[in-house]
Amino acid sequence: MSVLDNWEQWKDFLANRLHHAQNEGMEQSTISDLAYQIGGYLAKQVNPQNDQEKVLADLWSVASPEEQHAIANMMVKLVQNDGSEGTTTTS
Repeated sequence: MSVLDNWEQWKDFLANRLHHAQNEGMEQSTISDLAYQIGGYLAKQVNPQNDQEKVLADLWSVASPEEQHAIANMMVKLVQNDGSEGTTTTS
């Protein structure tokens, strides 16, 4: 079973990776750029596995690059306080 099969597992996976990156000292701008790159990869290479991913894929497909950055940043914010590793500060 892939983490992409279940929305909550996907969010937990992203949150844990985010917390790890932050704990290693990765800057927010780098995290934002990586989120954008991952979003682009998923949109092109991975079929959505649930309704939430389908909505994100549809939004990504019609968004400009600036809007895609905004979607990626919103996903980072969505998972920022989730997951089992570490703590984060809110903006």
